Amino acid sequence: MCYRGRLCSACGRNWSCLFYADIEWFMATNDLMMELQKDSIKLDEDSEKKVVKMLLKLLEDKNGEVQNLAVKCLGPLVGKVKEYQVETIVDTLCTNMLSDKEQLRDISSIGLKTVISELPPASTGSTMTANVCKKITAQLTGAIGKQEDVSVQLEALDILSDMLSRLGGTLYSFHSSILNCLLPQLTSPRLAVRKRAIIALGHLVLTCSGSIFSELTEHLLAELKRNESTSTTRTYIQCVAGISRQAGHRIGEHLEKIIPLIVQYCNVEDDELREYCFQAFESFVRRCPKEIDPHIPNVMGLCLKYITFDPNYNYDNEEVEEMMETENGEDEEQESDDEYSDDDDISWKVRRSAAKCLEAIVSSRHDLLQDFYKTLSPVLISRFKEREENVKADIFSAYISLLKQTLPIQSWLHASDASGKDDVPLTMLQNQVPSIVKALHKQLKEKSVKSRQGCFSLLTELANVLPGCLADHIPALVPGKLVRGLGVKEQGWLSPLLTCIVFSLADKSSSSNMRIDTLSFLHVLLCNHQPEVFHPHIKSLLPPVVTCIGDPFYKITSEALLVTQQLVKVIRPLDKSCTFDAKPYVKDLFPGTLKRLKAADIDQEVKERAISCMGQIIYSLGDHLSSDLQPTLKIFLERLKNEITRLTTVKALTLIASSPLKIDLRPVLGEGFPILASFLRKNQRALKLSTLTALDILVKNYSDSLKPAMIESVLKELPALITENDMHVSQVAIMFLTTLAKVYPSCISKISGSVLAEIFQLVHSPLLQGGALTAIIDFFQALVLTKMATMGYSELMKQLTAPIYSSGSAGESVTLHKQAYYSVAKCVAALSSACPKEAPAIVNQFIQDVKNPKSSSAVKVLAFLSLAEIGRTMNLSAQRELKTVILEAFTSPNEEVKSAASYALGNISVGNLKEYLPFMLKEIGSQPKRQYLLLHSLKEVISSSPADGLKPYVEDIWALLFKHCECTEEGTRSVVAECLGKLTLVNPSELLPRLKNQLSSGSPHARSTVVTAIKFTIADQPQPIDALLKRCIGDFLKTLQDPDLNVRRVALAMFNSAAHNKPCLIRDLLNAVLPSLYNETKVRRELIREVAAVFFFLFKVEMGPFKHTVDDGLDVRKAAFECMYTLLESCLDRLDIYEYLNHVEDGLKDHYDIRMLTFIMLARLSTLCPNAVLQRLERLIEPLRATCSTKVKAGSVKQEFEKQDELKRSAMRAVAALLTIPEVEKSPVMAEFSSQIRSNPEMASLFESIQKDSASLPASESMDMS
Repeated sequence: MCYRGRLCSACGRNWSCLFYADIEWFMATNDLMMELQKDSIKLDEDSEKKVVKMLLKLLEDKNGEVQNLAVKCLGPLVGKVKEYQVETIVDTLCTNMLSDKEQLRDISSIGLKTVISELPPASTGSTMTANVCKKITAQLTGAIGKQEDVSVQLEALDILSDMLSRLGGTLYSFHSSILNCLLPQLTSPRLAVRKRAIIALGHLVLTCSGSIFSELTEHLLAELKRNESTSTTRTYIQCVAGISRQAGHRIGEHLEKIIPLIVQYCNVEDDELREYCFQAFESFVRRCPKEIDPHIPNVMGLCLKYITFDPNYNYDNEEVEEMMETENGEDEEQESDDEYSDDDDISWKVRRSAAKCLEAIVSSRHDLLQDFYKTLSPVLISRFKEREENVKADIFSAYISLLKQTLPIQSWLHASDASGKDDVPLTMLQNQVPSIVKALHKQLKEKSVKSRQGCFSLLTELANVLPGCLADHIPALVPGKLVRGLGVKEQGWLSPLLTCIVFSLADKSSSSNMRIDTLSFLHVLLCNHQPEVFHPHIKSLLPPVVTCIGDPFYKITSEALLVTQQLVKVIRPLDKSCTFDAKPYVKDLFPGTLKRLKAADIDQEVKERAISCMGQIIYSLGDHLSSDLQPTLKIFLERLKNEITRLTTVKALTLIASSPLKIDLRPVLGEGFPILASFLRKNQRALKLSTLTALDILVKNYSDSLKPAMIESVLKELPALITENDMHVSQVAIMFLTTLAKVYPSCISKISGSVLAEIFQLVHSPLLQGGALTAIIDFFQALVLTKMATMGYSELMKQLTAPIYSSGSAGESVTLHKQAYYSVAKCVAALSSACPKEAPAIVNQFIQDVKNPKSSSAVKVLAFLSLAEIGRTMNLSAQRELKTVILEAFTSPNEEVKSAASYALGNISVGNLKEYLPFMLKEIGSQPKRQYLLLHSLKEVISSSPADGLKPYVEDIWALLFKHCECTEEGTRSVVAECLGKLTLVNPSELLPRLKNQLSSGSPHARSTVVTAIKFTIADQPQPIDALLKRCIGDFLKTLQDPDLNVRRVALAMFNSAAHNKPCLIRDLLNAVLPSLYNETKVRRELIREVAAVFFFLFKVEMGPFKHTVDDGLDVRKAAFECMYTLLESCLDRLDIYEYLNHVEDGLKDHYDIRMLTFIMLARLSTLCPNAVLQRLERLIEPLRATCSTKVKAGSVKQEFEKQDELKRSAMRAVAALLTIPEVEKSPVMAEFSSQIRSNPEMASLFESIQKDSASLPASESMDMS
């Protein structure tokens, strides 16, 4: 076949430059490569030999193009030929690597890397990989050790590193010889060889045995102690750092010996050596957080010392010069371009590595935050003046890390009491803000774009962490002319910060990224500060921002539009009175935004931002737009018809419609309303919700401009939106209906049937609660006030209660869910509240229903719940027989009726405390059989009554409750505890100390009741009791050491509630409490007992006694592990994660319930603390392997099989989470377990299903332990 004149299908080149023979070879090889890449090709043994032989021959071809293509063929060929042919390829390539010809050596090296990359992973069970790797390794180690040619050594080291990183576990038997081969290379005269040897050792330590790792570590320690030369010492420290980066979890145990040596070398006068020392420290901090902990103060001290290490530069002179320049005014424009330069000065490397190490410490040691602000922050601020740009960037990065570490704890700080306020990090940061701004102001005047970008990034983070903190520095006016080249007229006075912003935006030499960062900071600044701060500077600030709107780069335009939107809010804040005149600035704001709004051929992000920005302009400045307003609204109408921009336009129109300026929207409503109505049919959920909100605002504010036809076009779309499948959409739709019922009551009658049918169905749904239920209640109240015949009180009441009364009259069982009764009752009460004249009749009807012996239990339950809801807000004292009826219901055989009656008594008492509460307290004291139900009624009273109303009865209630706190029935004690806890909230300063005094009670039942009561004083919202509780909660937590098992269990439940709802209460006590918590995770043999049980089978024939074990400590252990999980979410920074993992490991081998918990905890830990989990991987894998491999005994009941299947699924989820940890695949234990999973069909199938499930979930698995 002739290949002349053809183009290569691989790269499209023309071969006129090649000899004809070369063209033939090249094109034939190219065709071969194309064929090998096809899955369908199969080679027989003879063809394999010929192809392999020919390709190896082509590697020696004189033409480089042919050689390159031959190498490319080796990759796909590896998977097509037998193992011995691959070994032939490898042998030839290894031999060629030692050739005298440089070109052949290079191409063979590339060939070996290609073959290695195509070898199947060891986990697939392929023997070829192991055999080929061993063959290559033997030859590579020989080449590295004996070869005098450095280029061969470098190639061999490269290939060995590649093999170790991908297939390290496969070379297990060669690890010792590899180590012996690599160690001598650390003293090679060539630095390149040393560096590649370090890389190879880093990959080796991931998979080598403990003995080989110890051998390597001991060798490095010995050489560091010997310190033969500074050059080799540098190499050994680099090697230690490299090993730590790759396998920090293994080097941790040797740090006690390593750290002192590296600290010692920090004091040697060698900048490069110091740099490597700090790089090692950084690696230790990130990879061995627990082991480095005792050395953190020493390391931080060294970092702070050497971050200022600049022996060849005098910063004091620089400050003097700056002062002189400032005094001379104009001289500040005549800066010298002669920067200090010294090629031999590498002290900047020391400062940079020290800064990086500090960043590592800051980002990993949240617990030292206050210390950082005392010692580290002032030093970093003083180093903002750093002359070397790269070092300055790292210093900024370190300070930004410090700010980010400060942000998450704001809520805890705010929850803390006022004492010690000056010590908290946020307050300390606030005090340092002037120093920060002063230091950054100098840097913002620099020509360096990178420095200015760093300043703005830092200021952005600062403004996010401390909103409003820069307010004092924006109007801190200083004299001086504007910076040259601003492009704006001189204003005489301008804040330094805004001067720098304007300069960075207007300066033509500013890069795109510079402008974007500046705009981003300006946006944060505008959002986090009061509008008045900016008013004096709007005239100077606005022009460069508007100029950026017209920038050709879409990201700058987008960011500028976002800033402009915020500027509009600042110029004219409509939510408060403002004297600032916004009218002069409309001519600057409007045209640039309008131009972007009109453009069709621009980026999607710019389109959306332009719509939002113009929406804000019309909202805030619409009364100044005069003739421009209506054409702009027409453009909005066009954007509303566009599928891409319609959602953003709907939101913008919502904003405009809500403007207090009463913008005239009449010209667009006629066409726009039907378009909005059509959006309610779309599948896009966000569009439906935004449209409903927009329609609601339009109906409220523009009712005079809407015609009946417009309303009807919307109404017919609403019934389909009201469904239990999407409660939030239903809620918003019903809220819109409520607005319509108030504004256009006549329109509602046209669709009342279809809408009401859906709403009633929703009321009877078990899913209805919260906001959706409140929306329905509001709708019914609005509807009944329309006084339409078809939707009057009686008709609505009839349809609400119909399913319950019809099922009762027919003698059928109740089909509605329990929640539906509560929903119906609330709606009944709402209707009665809206029509007070109808209330007495309906109350009488419910009382008669309860008294009627023929009434079904469902009817009685509804009657009591409805009386409860009505009685809560209305005084029912006129109903004299009500008390008797409720008390009689307490003897009903139906538990639901008794519970409803109890609920009714409590809520009716709330409506008339004076009459009902004394009666209830008397009944509790005199009726022991009704005690439990009456206590539930009392709980409702305490929970729902205002504190002032309860205060006269507090002493009586308190005394009564303590009479029952030692009750033997746990259910009664639980209700008493809840009553005590909620009663304490009425007068915490007096009652909390009295509750605390009861801890000394001799009765375990009384102690458990008191501790449980504390749980009910803790809520997720701020309360007056919080400060008092924080001071004494430690006394209640001491019950974790109580001798009684039940007291410890409820103490754990209280601790869990505090950790979940208000972690600030217990954070400072964790050091004292955690040992008691961890102690409860242990299995106690003395609490495990054998119980004789008699099993009965068919016809109740006794089959004989059997024994089964009962673990009385199981509930306490479960409570302890639940606390541990909660702490993981709320107090992670206060935990010693390695001690924590010890107990997680124990839980992985515990009872079924405990294991299910710890599998979830392990999955969460894999995300939160991957490095710590990686260090313990070997110990964590074994329990997982045991669970996944367990077989249920034949003949076991169905429940046992289901339980074991769920356990395996949970364990496999934990395995899937572990596999997301970076570098986990390099662990031999994990590689082996992964191989086991793949080779076992059952486990492989389970693992695949878990991966599919996790891929479909939007968020990681979590567990609520509150």
